[in-house]
Amino acid sequence: MTSTANQRVAELRAAELRAAELRTDLGRHNELYYLGQPEIGDREFDRLMHELQALEAEHPELATPDSPTRRVGGVPAEGFQQVAHEPPMLSLDNTYNLEEIEEWVERLERRAIGEELSYVTELKLDGVSISLLYQDGVLRQAVTRGNGTVGDDVTENVRTIRGLPLRLKGSPPERLMLRGEIYMPRDVFDRLNRKREAAGQPLYVNPRNTTAGTVRLLDSR
Repeated sequence: MTSTANQRVAELRAAELRAAELRTDLGRHNELYYLGQPEIGDREFDRLMHELQALEAEHPELATPDSPTRRVGGVPAEGFQQVAHEPPMLSLDNTYNLEEIEEWVERLERRAIGEELSYVTELKLDGVSISLLYQDGVLRQAVTRGNGTVGDDVTENVRTIRGLPLRLKGSPPERLMLRGEIYMPRDVFDRLNRKREAAGQPLYVNPRNTTAGTVRLLDSR
């Protein structure tokens, strides 16, 4: 191997190590920001992000699915790929009176003869249902509920959500599917509308519809 080739290998190795270091640091700072405990300011965070973007642009083979640069957004999509849910992604039943709840409890008790049942209640976040697939701890796919059988692949958009881990900590299973809600807190919604009002733009009606529209934007940026 020539000295020039050796130098290129050394440079690529240095870039690989620096990219890995930047991904780790940016992931940590992003988590601290989400927890309300930032250690660096936005300017320093942006500087580190731009450095990683430059490395990945110069060496595309160094880009990884869990890179923080994936949160910035990719090339606009022409449309969403349809993905079949396995198993189907069903919706929750609802009710508006106590009688229906009592009937539901009675049905459960008839089916669980001899069993002692217990119940848990919690507030329902009114957002957009999402199915997340992690493989080897890395986020690989995010799919909307759609009709419950087939949904839209919105992975690029979901990767931009800073509170969502692109790589899981610990020792996650080889394949893990998580299902939950994407939602917009009221203070974020109000701040967004204040910006739109100042810019003379129409205001959004409610956080849920705004979230649904955002998740399905063709341009993840």
